[in-house]
Amino acid sequence: MSGVLVLPADGPLLSTEQDAVDVIGEMWSRDADTVVVPVERLDEGFWTLSTRIAGGIIGKFVGYRVRLVVVGDIADRLAASDTLSAFVHEINRGHEVSFVAEFAG
Repeated sequence: MSGVLVLPADGPLLSTEQDAVDVIGEMWSRDADTVVVPVERLDEGFWTLSTRIAGGIIGKFVGYRVRLVVVGDIADRLAASDTLSAFVHEINRGHEVSFVAEFAG
């Protein structure tokens, strides 16, 4: 597997761990190993870490060993939350999950 599943910006929001599992299943059916998710597809609660939505969704991708790329401008969100900024910085230090402004895949 070496393909990429790029989700369209318009579609159902990812707000639960089951949503992540559903996307992973779709990715496998397309023989891909990476999922690109536009920020527009993430539930608003994803950005509030205390909801644990981000941790649950990211945890599913990592647990299934699926590369996740979240693409879009989140600069305003990062500027508004030191906690979110630290979280994204730490995530981007690894290889399984990345937050990027643009995707040229």
